[in-house]
Amino acid sequence: MTTVSPSLEVERKTPFWKKLGRVPWTWRITIGYLTVMLFIPIIAMFLKASTEPPARFWAIATSDIALATYNVTFVTAIFAALLNGVFGTLIAWVLVRYDFPLKRLIDATVDLPFALPTSVAGLTLATVYSDNGWIGSLLAPLGIKVAFTRTGVAVAMIFISLPFIVRTVQPVLQEMEHEIEEASWCLGASQWQTFWKVILPPLFPTILTGVALGFSRAVGEYGSTVIISSNTPYQDLIAPVLIFQRLEQYDYSGATVIGIVLLSISLVLLLAINFLQAWARRYDSR
Repeated sequence: MTTVSPSLEVERKTPFWKKLGRVPWTWRITIGYLTVMLFIPIIAMFLKASTEPPARFWAIATSDIALATYNVTFVTAIFAALLNGVFGTLIAWVLVRYDFPLKRLIDATVDLPFALPTSVAGLTLATVYSDNGWIGSLLAPLGIKVAFTRTGVAVAMIFISLPFIVRTVQPVLQEMEHEIEEASWCLGASQWQTFWKVILPPLFPTILTGVALGFSRAVGEYGSTVIISSNTPYQDLIAPVLIFQRLEQYDYSGATVIGIVLLSISLVLLLAINFLQAWARRYDSR
């Protein structure tokens, strides 16, 4: 026969509302803020989408144009995030490990996509990468067209998501001890071996975090991509633009269905990235 301690028995008999009264104010404020700013809007969006019959919901979510926009949006966003994962880590490495003229200016410039309005970013990129632009005019003779193509969408996503990777990796690099690298060199390891076996393992979860943040930002981008792309269905039309087009046609439930699919796919991919982060941390701790 098991005995229950008096304190546990009292806790069981305490009404729920009294237990709730003992919750710290920090928890109450956090839960309240998340409820108002995050949970309620998401629930409202799901309720709006649920007004469509299941067959109609499936038809909208899997229509040819919707599937094409998912492909453009997610595949391009993943490509942009992975590319920034490589070059963003390299930029963070240079900013942390080297001193050079105008370093502070370049370091501040990395944050420019944070402050720059996305429409201005799209206009700037469209001007630079057009056939008559500074970079586009150099690529045009090679048969490479960037502006108003899917490539332009990728450029816009790379531009707006780059700071997330740099600013995520940079603090971790600053805290890494140089003595570990020097010990690796003293034991005969090359610079590449030191980076691959000593520096990258503890840095990998941080890089994944930056890639996840960059991917999330790229998937939700609208202002810059709508200007630098031609918004042609089945070519470079992205899901956020399709949602806006549905709203212009007063198809609110249809726009909500596309938004729900976008939200669900993004959530699954982010959970997968978080799983990889947790696995990398467990592997590193062994």
